[in-house]
Amino acid sequence: MKGPTCPVCGKPMDVKLKPFCSRRCADLDLNRWLSEGYAIPAEEPPANDADPVPGDESLRD
Repeated sequence: MKGPTCPVCGKPMDVKLKPFCSRRCADLDLNRWLSEGYAIPAEEPPANDADPVPGDESLRD
């Protein structure tokens, strides 16, 4: 039975650095998050998003 592996390089996970195998892989993963290498997909706003909000008089002429 194969144990959990590092999500960065695929080597066996180190329990102390869970889920990574080394400090290097943990730092690489953190850098990817901080440099926006990873992204969580978002829904596109509806095409009519430019319509004023009901009751918001400041957007009307």
